[in-house]
Amino acid sequence: MKKGSKKWIIGVDEAGRGPLAGPVTVGVFAVRTNVYRSVIAKLKKSGVNDSKQIKAGKREELFQMLQNISQAQARAIAASVSARVIDRIGLSAAIRRAIARGLQRLDLNPQDCEVRLDGLLRAPAEYTNQTTIVRGDQSEIVIGAGSIIAKVTRDKYMMRMAKKYPIYGFDKHKGYGTVVHRKNIEKYGVCPLHRLTWIKK
Repeated sequence: MKKGSKKWIIGVDEAGRGPLAGPVTVGVFAVRTNVYRSVIAKLKKSGVNDSKQIKAGKREELFQMLQNISQAQARAIAASVSARVIDRIGLSAAIRRAIARGLQRLDLNPQDCEVRLDGLLRAPAEYTNQTTIVRGDQSEIVIGAGSIIAKVTRDKYMMRMAKKYPIYGFDKHKGYGTVVHRKNIEKYGVCPLHRLTWIKK
């Protein structure tokens, strides 16, 4: 496949692989090939990188910037799979489902897409031009954008759930297995957001 022969270049990453509670979320950022260099240069200058290396306030700012880029140039999508589904089908299958949902929501022909994914992630088989890149969220700006979309979307959801289930402190740890979170589970039991198969382990 000749470089530039695809109409869209897409970055994919996930957030929420390790928590005891909450969904796993995939971020998908698609850029038109004909504006790819200019868009990526703008994102790089703005500080887009692996979301884990960016402070929360800056992540929010970059998230808004990604959302505000013209639909004619780029698209930012998130897709989540709940804790209950993770319990039922397992984390790997849940991540695959979230990736498929995110890509489907772009509403693009798979044959028009070049997909770049972080770590060990894979897109559905119909995306025949796909590459998995170890630490891609650090080396590929388009994947870093996906990581920001995933992280901010999931964090916003956990902040909302903190109001619904205030006893767990989801606004502070976002569902990860901190000492405080584990103590709250021991004291109050679980809620519908908890991954029961993980807690049993």
